[in-house]
Amino acid sequence: MAQRRGSALLLAVPVIALSLFLVGCPKRPATTAASAPAPTGSPTPSAAAPSTTPSPSMTPSPVAPSTASPTSPPAPSEFRATDNLKDVFFDFDKYDIRPPDAKMLDTNAAWLKSNDNLVLIEGHCDERGTNEYNLALGERRAKAAMNYLVGQGVQASRITIISYGKERPTCTEHSESCWAQNRRAHFLVKAR
Repeated sequence: MAQRRGSALLLAVPVIALSLFLVGCPKRPATTAASAPAPTGSPTPSAAAPSTTPSPSMTPSPVAPSTASPTSPPAPSEFRATDNLKDVFFDFDKYDIRPPDAKMLDTNAAWLKSNDNLVLIEGHCDERGTNEYNLALGERRAKAAMNYLVGQGVQASRITIISYGKERPTCTEHSESCWAQNRRAHFLVKAR
């Protein structure tokens, strides 16, 4: 009888260990600091989308403005265009600053350092890709431009960024020359 208990115990220990391993600890779902924007409106057709196509009933709204400062940023509608700040452009599916655009950002930084305006940097994409992908890419483009300006001495607390993804094109033709005009960081200002 003692031998049966020992055998049962030897069999029970691995079964219990295997059960605990398979069940494991309950896991919390992964979360991110920012949630996806609420869906609104209807989609625009996408030509040559690189991966998945957007849901036919949803188009996300622009990524919310963010700044390097903890205070609440001004609303995008408070900013105005100025001829003193020029757009910078990006290659397809990229957000790195190209050498000719670095020179443009140097000029923009010099003007911003000599003026006390707040600046809004809008990130834009061409029509290819999903809404979600383009919103994220537009945000990376705006951040790249912001980081460059900060590196040139512009105070980060003066800069707000927003992404519109592919929702606000400057050119609506379906050609590479047109798409290149839409892949941009656009600058607006607001007096303090």
